[in-house]
Amino acid sequence: MLNKAVFNWSGGKDSALALHYIQQQKEFEIRTLLTSINDTYNRISMHGVRAELLHNQASALEIPLTELRLPENPTMEEYNVLLSELNADLKLQGITHSIFGDIFLEDLRKYREEQLTKVGIKAHFPLWKRNTKELIHEFIDLGFKTIVVCTKAELLGKDFVGEVITKDFLKELPKNVDPCGENGEFHTFVYDGPIFKKAISFTVGDKIYRTYEAPKKKEDACFSTTSTLKEIGFHFCDLVPK
Repeated sequence: MLNKAVFNWSGGKDSALALHYIQQQKEFEIRTLLTSINDTYNRISMHGVRAELLHNQASALEIPLTELRLPENPTMEEYNVLLSELNADLKLQGITHSIFGDIFLEDLRKYREEQLTKVGIKAHFPLWKRNTKELIHEFIDLGFKTIVVCTKAELLGKDFVGEVITKDFLKELPKNVDPCGENGEFHTFVYDGPIFKKAISFTVGDKIYRTYEAPKKKEDACFSTTSTLKEIGFHFCDLVPK
């Protein structure tokens, strides 16, 4: 009997490759995708992709979608409460495992495992400790297609957002940027690949720059950072559904 699982879906490349692995291994039954949504703007919390495109992904994957609706700027305490309530509900639905596309951030893995343990769900990380350069090349070789939708401005300029990740693109990345953006250097939206029944259609819209108050505590950060700046800037590229 397959383990009933929820798959934590960001819409990006690491999620897509991790889901591909899970589907090949035949160990888990993915009952639902789970994505955090900024309820104010109706966009994916991490990188601002429109919820409509997320819904199009779920439809092309033929997997139900569960949304964790969040206020515009939730505190870590508010986020933990909402997440715990949702995880407890998933547990009642028979979910035994929660799957993530994380690769090497130890603190993030520890946080996820601690939150899930509270409700009796096990965390699973199919990409854990894999070489990120090998992963991104495998991702491309498998036929996945993904576009950069957000970059941390102190590391990558606005010319990188709106670019499709290819092997030539990877050659242009600065040496201090992880090939998979695992430290939060960039985020992506996957629009085609072997896990999709059809490609996701969109046009590239406006590019914008926004700054956010830097997290005061490490545990409040949704990305890894060594910056001492009071504000952190990000470049975003809007994707408009066709």
